[in-house]
Amino acid sequence: MELHNLTPAKGSIGRAKKRLGRGQGSTDGGTSSRGHKGAKSRSGYTQKLGFEGGQMPLQRRMPKVGFKNFHRVSFVGLNLEKIQHLIDNRGLTEVTVEGLRENGLLGKTKLVKILASGELKTKVNVSVHAISEAAKAKIEALGGTVTIAKY
Repeated sequence: MELHNLTPAKGSIGRAKKRLGRGQGSTDGGTSSRGHKGAKSRSGYTQKLGFEGGQMPLQRRMPKVGFKNFHRVSFVGLNLEKIQHLIDNRGLTEVTVEGLRENGLLGKTKLVKILASGELKTKVNVSVHAISEAAKAKIEALGGTVTIAKY
């Protein structure tokens, strides 16, 4: 096999595209099978997404439900049992927002709130965006400190 005798595999090349607008004798000349006038007969026509020929589109016919509060502040919950797990397995001495991000528990723009589920056995200093009252009481009962980080 050499470059001059390479050919495509049999059946890999489909039928040639029909050449439109090549005169009346081709049966597809004149209007090039686009009909007469209107937007669809023009070059460069693209239909907008969801357009239904002038009929009210489905996304506008459907009822609008619910409400989205744009001022809502959402937190990622972190339980005390998870903090104890981090202390045991990764040797954390204090819980900070930067430390949680380094350990892959918190996204770059996420806010964290400590929740009271589970038991904490070790004294730990915590600096997070928010904390529940019960979690704060458990941490301070062991001699740890709680600092609220600014967000």
